Amino acid sequence: MDEFKLPPTRQAKMQALNPLMGLTILIVEDSRYASESLRLLSLRSGARIRRADCLSSARRHLQVYRPSVAIIDLGLPDGSGLDLIQDLAMASPRLPVILACSAADPHDSAAEAKTAGADGFLAKPIGTLAHFQETILRHLPPDLAPKTPHAVAGDTVIPDPIAYREDLTHAIDLLDQPDPPLPYLRPFLMGIAQEAGDRELAEAARGLMRDTRAALRHALTQKIAEISPRL
Repeated sequence: MDEFKLPPTRQAKMQALNPLMGLTILIVEDSRYASESLRLLSLRSGARIRRADCLSSARRHLQVYRPSVAIIDLGLPDGSGLDLIQDLAMASPRLPVILACSAADPHDSAAEAKTAGADGFLAKPIGTLAHFQETILRHLPPDLAPKTPHAVAGDTVIPDPIAYREDLTHAIDLLDQPDPPLPYLRPFLMGIAQEAGDRELAEAARGLMRDTRAALRHALTQKIAEISPRL
């Protein structure tokens, strides 16, 4: 049986509304909340997605398939995303688009990512669908770029708050370890606080190195209690 194909006019209309249609995006992100945001942005743009929450998981994915775009968070639980970016940039064949993503200082993070070989940088929170789409479209090679004019959406996405609660619960689990990974945990919490626009959590995370773990754990528990009734 012949493969079903849309009429050219319908295909062009769908491409205009979904400018990333036909692309596969690998999201390498440890935060469930930030990952959910990127998932929604990708799907709203027409792209297929794969997700990995650490370097080892991402490398396993890349042994099986080759995405069109890789969006890699710089702070991951098992190392720096810069290492993966550097490996992908040097690989042959090279992935079409490699983007770094971080909630840390955008100027310094973007410079480090570019040195490692990234094509571009997405600062968290990403904000509008337009910014997400334009960043990817700007770096696509001609053979993957849309062949028809496209409409770039200016709206935003709102991730499921359940994903935010899962991030907070994960942070508590890390805090409860005999030797908690504080150098990793602080930027992890700062990142999800910035993604969610949560100033209270950001302040609690800033104090992690000077306050006791118990104080931060109490703040996270209170935050989960505030979120749960709204779910």
